[in-house]
Amino acid sequence: MEHLKKEKDAAASQHAGAMAIDDSLMDSLMQTIQNRTGQVGVVGLGYVGLPLAMLFARAGFPVTGFDVDVSKVNKLNAGSSYIQRILPEEIAQLRETGFKASAEYADIRKMQAIIICVPTPLDEHQGPDLRFIEDTARSLSPHLRAGQLVILESTTYPGTTEEVLIPLLEENSPEGLRCYREGLDPAKCFYVAYSPEREDPGNVTVARSDIPKVVGASTKESGDLAAAFYGNIFNRIVRVSSPAAAEMTKLLENIYRCVNIALVNELKLLCLRMNLDIWEIIEAAATKPFGFQAFYPGPGLGGHCIPIDPFYLSWKAKELDFSTRFIELAGEVNTSMPYHVVESVAAALNERSKPLKGSRILVLGLSYKKDIDDLRESPSLTLIEQLRRRGAQVEYNDPYFPAVGHGRHYALNMTSVPLNTIRDYDCVLIATDHSDYDYKAIARESQLLVDTRNATRGIVDAELLKKIVRC
Repeated sequence: MEHLKKEKDAAASQHAGAMAIDDSLMDSLMQTIQNRTGQVGVVGLGYVGLPLAMLFARAGFPVTGFDVDVSKVNKLNAGSSYIQRILPEEIAQLRETGFKASAEYADIRKMQAIIICVPTPLDEHQGPDLRFIEDTARSLSPHLRAGQLVILESTTYPGTTEEVLIPLLEENSPEGLRCYREGLDPAKCFYVAYSPEREDPGNVTVARSDIPKVVGASTKESGDLAAAFYGNIFNRIVRVSSPAAAEMTKLLENIYRCVNIALVNELKLLCLRMNLDIWEIIEAAATKPFGFQAFYPGPGLGGHCIPIDPFYLSWKAKELDFSTRFIELAGEVNTSMPYHVVESVAAALNERSKPLKGSRILVLGLSYKKDIDDLRESPSLTLIEQLRRRGAQVEYNDPYFPAVGHGRHYALNMTSVPLNTIRDYDCVLIATDHSDYDYKAIARESQLLVDTRNATRGIVDAELLKKIVRC
């Protein structure tokens, strides 16, 4: 009995010593977060990752950016920018903080916190395409070490963090590391959380630090670390109960917009038949000081999130034998809008005794919304493709895109044309209402002007109004 007691006491002593080491590992990570000495690795240096890397660098953290696109890495290390709203001088300032970019993942081991900001598009069957998350997890896994914090920011369906990311991180991790869970030895664990990005390209009215940051983790420890980490740069942290709850929060935000935009798009089609101005009606409704938020129609939805998120959720719902009919209908309405615009162009040309086939059409604006250099899911690309298929001769102008080649859904291979030949086109189509355009001058020069964005509102010249078709 005495022998067994000694063994038990020795084991308890050994366990206590291990726990002291374990506690110090987490304490050390928390300390580097709080004093901003912990190295931060941002994986994916696109429209979300690069601005986030800049925020942490400006807050005093040592930051390294990782991207598989070597051209991006080389541009950043040379002090250049590939995102229009981020100026080269801002990249130069970023470099002065010690920031560097890399296409190699070996340095991940040096990081205290790793943020994953990679794309999550749809596949050819309108289902989630998680290749970028999966490839990133497999690339990171061999370089992980105990005591690191890994955060996923990519928009995705509820369950991705726990069902996809964590198993892949654990799969090839050195020394059998595991994501921290209650009962596991923290000395052999890393920490994982999910925090949805809330990037709004082109928005200059809300400071990024004033956008509340949602954080969800499977354990209190992981949540505490992630909340403290983001608390260095965001003024408000919103904790939710799990990664899936945080993932669903992001989908709710974007599906809310998708559904309401679909509503006004459908009402626009009805108002056109009733000879009513939907823009006038929205403006009048927006005067109500409660219970109404204005959303606006357009030629279709663009951007990485709003056109995609409904399909992510409906795909996940099918696993549970649940049909998200309302959400899917909204997606269908928004997806149909570019085709409505093409029919409107054809009808407007027909009124002028011109067929769509063979007509010269100038599309104004390629980006998915005004004053940004972002083509992701832009309805303008669909408009050009569909007009071409109908036999039109299509060219475009966009101050943010001197040329456009191949993309995930398109192969345009076009260059932006100047605006000094507007008279030569049978129709000018306003697809994106950039602030750089002088719409009155464009209307004056056009033979026919189709306006999908209400950009020509305020033009009161009766002769000019005869040229304008709003759709």
